[in-house]
Amino acid sequence: MLSKNIESALNKQIRIEAESSQTYLSMACWAEVHGLEGIAQFMYTQSDEERAHMLKLVKFVNERGGHAQITDLKAPRISYSTFKEMFEELYNHELFVSKSINELVHITFEEKDYASHNFLQWYVSEQIEEEATAKSILDKINLIGEDKGGLYLFDRDIQQLTVTSSIAINPK
Repeated sequence: MLSKNIESALNKQIRIEAESSQTYLSMACWAEVHGLEGIAQFMYTQSDEERAHMLKLVKFVNERGGHAQITDLKAPRISYSTFKEMFEELYNHELFVSKSINELVHITFEEKDYASHNFLQWYVSEQIEEEATAKSILDKINLIGEDKGGLYLFDRDIQQLTVTSSIAINPK
């Protein structure tokens, strides 16, 4: 059984994950209308992944005797000056999500809710991976600078990253 404090904190995280999905969906739309198909596909995949993270939390809250709350969401940003700016926002957003997950883990530890603490370890590991991916992408963007040929190759390469991730997540 979840305490009201932990239930509230988990519901806050549900909202954060939902807003993350919307943020990446908005980024996908921006990239797609700017002819960046690989980046768009990457962002669509990220959006789906964040929604899956949200649903995993929803099921956990409900199964542990709580009531998952689906609330209104803050509208995501819809425009960027450059794709680099968009990926900088992605990286900063992942840092924000990691901080939120860490605070949630701390609450479960303080309240000695070891079932919730254990459940959240998956999110801790996931955030390590998300931060590393975002940082790696930014490093590549900084390497290519303003080179349009580099942007073309980057867009193609990130699409391959999406395909590879998809296969790893959903092996046939």
